Amino acid sequence: MQIRLARQEDSVAVVEIIKRVFDEYGFTWEEENYHADLYDLDQHYFDLGHLFWIAETDEGAPIGTVALSFFETLPGAPDTTIELDGEVRLARCDCALNRLYVKPDSRKLGAGSVLMKTVIAAAKAKDCQLMEIWSDKRFGDAHRLYERFGAKMIGDRICDDPDVSPEWGLILEL
Repeated sequence: MQIRLARQEDSVAVVEIIKRVFDEYGFTWEEENYHADLYDLDQHYFDLGHLFWIAETDEGAPIGTVALSFFETLPGAPDTTIELDGEVRLARCDCALNRLYVKPDSRKLGAGSVLMKTVIAAAKAKDCQLMEIWSDKRFGDAHRLYERFGAKMIGDRICDDPDVSPEWGLILEL
């Protein structure tokens, strides 16, 4: 498998990967709002200095995604949640893992681990200290993956997605 930075033209594959997971869990797909970032990777990621990768099989078939966003260190005491602009966030973080998804039929091939290693290396290269991770509470396999890399659960929140899904907040020291 290979991991590479996505390009704008990968949006179709990115949407297909993530929509497969949303369909698997019966989540609502909302192209105009909650998922708008996936249709314009340049505007929502690269133009803002963020990163987005795609995992592919050796044959070039897309099987997974992950994004990394950077921001000023969030205020607050370590290992706590804060409310910032009406949203619950994890204090002291300076980057966030987003959009880590692997196609259901491609799980257990190691894509999640390779995507995690990629995000962690990129965050460290930017001298980030703490990574914020929010994950739907139903994604038990994802939580175990994050914890294998040292993430710990700090809190929870209700996501602003169309299903108002409950999420765990995990923090990863880099």
